[in-house]
Amino acid sequence: MKPSTIGVSCLSHDAALAAVTGDTVAFAAHAERYSRRKNDPALHPALLADAAAYWGSPGELVFYERPVLKRARQLRAGQLRLALTPERTRDRLHGLPGLRGLPVRYVGHHLAHAAGGYFTSPFREAAVVVADAIGEWDTLTVWHARGRELRRIHTTRYPHSLGLFYSAFTQRAGLKPNEEEYIFMGMAAYGEPRHRRVIEQEVLADQRAPRFRLRRNLHRGLGDWRPELRDGPDLAASVQAITEDYLDGLFAWVRRTVPCANLVYSGGVALNCLFNGRLARTGRFDDIWIMPNPGDAGSALGAALARRREFVDWTGPYLGHDIRRPLDPAAVARALVDHTVVGVANGRAEYGPRALGNRSLLADPRGAAVKERVNAIKRRQRFRPFAPIVLEERARDFFAMPCDATPYMQFVVDCRDPASYPAICHVDGTSRVQTVRKDQNPVIHAVITEFERLTGCPMLLNTSLNIRGMPLVNTWQDALDFAERYRVPVF
Repeated sequence: MKPSTIGVSCLSHDAALAAVTGDTVAFAAHAERYSRRKNDPALHPALLADAAAYWGSPGELVFYERPVLKRARQLRAGQLRLALTPERTRDRLHGLPGLRGLPVRYVGHHLAHAAGGYFTSPFREAAVVVADAIGEWDTLTVWHARGRELRRIHTTRYPHSLGLFYSAFTQRAGLKPNEEEYIFMGMAAYGEPRHRRVIEQEVLADQRAPRFRLRRNLHRGLGDWRPELRDGPDLAASVQAITEDYLDGLFAWVRRTVPCANLVYSGGVALNCLFNGRLARTGRFDDIWIMPNPGDAGSALGAALARRREFVDWTGPYLGHDIRRPLDPAAVARALVDHTVVGVANGRAEYGPRALGNRSLLADPRGAAVKERVNAIKRRQRFRPFAPIVLEERARDFFAMPCDATPYMQFVVDCRDPASYPAICHVDGTSRVQTVRKDQNPVIHAVITEFERLTGCPMLLNTSLNIRGMPLVNTWQDALDFAERYRVPVF
């Protein structure tokens, strides 16, 4: 068997590591889960020790960016404090415990995104779209992938960036850029796009897809632009509407340009599940694949796959730290009936920003009081929505599904009866649905099946097992600490 390829994304934000052995993703995890520091840029020693049990004989280390190009862009942007020399980057990588002496390779940032999406997909030919804040210079790329080759057909470069545009307005609304864009997205349902025209006239220069050009560099934010505009929900609604309409035009152009009806979508912008739902409803593509970790942390896996240029046997995102403890699904279901809210920390941790059943806080989705209780536990803003996890075969009974399955919580859809399930519906009557089959997560499938037997309800509220601003629970000790501090039973 070929030696393992170790992919890493680190030294900026959201550090992660992935190990690929043969056609298997042997391990993939986020550094923040080990250090307990949100968006930790460094690869934590405990992460490296955990990964070493899976990576076998590592052959090479692959970094998710090209340091020379990134430094050139940072110097152009005036980011002198952040601009690591290529030599310092190389030295930091050579010093990683357990990986010292390995040859270090570098791949382009957008290539890592594209490869991470394509080589985990079920397709052997696809249109590939990568949209994020910024790579070295690239901010939006379109590719035609076929076999083991990815051919680039369009590029938008810094400072013109849809991702930076969205992040700058996230910051303008008082939230953290590169972290809380999902909160800004949820805020949009409470506002109206009243500021769309002024934003298009004063911030945007050209949004005729695939072109996207800004009138100003948004890397330093929008603090000096129209300080009187401070209404977060209306700003969010305006920016979300602009973003969705641009992306809709972009994907229409992609479908006309790339001779393939399969779509792979990656990069941080692919986490905008509001637009993803709209994209799926268009029916423009026969099938859509969004890798469960499309942001920069997912580029650790993408870097390894860009180097190998081989498809992996994708079995799911449960790739991190393993909690090996017996768990009785019937006991969890009974606890949900008795306590309404319980935690589950079982099996291997999810690789990606969503808790998908192995590091989850679960609750009965019926009744508005449940939402208030979960918000109180998690210290979250009251306006933010929660997601349902539902048996795949029952999803269409409750939601206007654009496809048969949405196992990674990536698409927002309409709920058919929001009044009966207020805990998992947003103010606009939508839900970000996760479907589950027995072969995907047998434990959670069994929990929901038993909960349905007890209550008649084939779904649960599913949110991450953490509080606002903290990483997801990772180890069993983390789970015990959470249970004791927040008085929630954890199984």
